[in-house]
Amino acid sequence: MIGDWYRRPGGNLFEVVAVDEEDGTVDIQHFDGTVEEIELESWPDILLESAEAPEDWSGSVDVEADDFYAEATGNGSYNDWESALDQLDLDRA
Repeated sequence: MIGDWYRRPGGNLFEVVAVDEEDGTVDIQHFDGTVEEIELESWPDILLESAEAPEDWSGSVDVEADDFYAEATGNGSYNDWESALDQLDLDRA
């Protein structure tokens, strides 16, 4: 159950992140990162369909679109851990 992805009929995608049988709750995390607690006893009554984990992992991660594009395409500036001089040396080669 933990780690499984589901979709509600309205299209909301979420992952089960915790089950607390002592408290009787299921914690789910929506694709956008919000966390919701559901009563364990009502879990079987919720209309759900199993879903695959999304290929786009950035939903719940605070990544700016420009950062993601630069990382994916290599069109960004030098990395934070590199010196600007190191980048200049790479350009000469």
